[in-house]
Amino acid sequence: MYTIDLTLKFTPIPVSVQRKEAADAEALYQKITSAMRATTPELIELTCEKQPEKKVALLSDQISAVIVSEKDSAAAAGRVPGFFALSDS
Repeated sequence: MYTIDLTLKFTPIPVSVQRKEAADAEALYQKITSAMRATTPELIELTCEKQPEKKVALLSDQISAVIVSEKDSAAAAGRVPGFFALSDS
C-alpha cells in the first residue's frame, strides 16, 4: 500500500489518500505536481483505494508539498509519515 500525503498551506494536518500499486501512486504524484506547476489553480478530486467512500477536493495552489511513501505492515507500527522523525533515544 502506498500513501500520498498532501501538505496544504495554513493547515497543520496532511491530507492522505492511498493507492495499492506503485504505478498508481506515481501517476497520482505526477498528476498533483503537474497541477501545482500550472499557472492557474486547478480543482483536484481524490479518492482513496483503501477507503473508497473517502473523497477530497482541493485547489492545486493550496498544496505546498506532496510525499509518497510505501506503507507495509512491518514498518507501519513505528513509522511516522514524512522525511524524518524525532526519537527519545
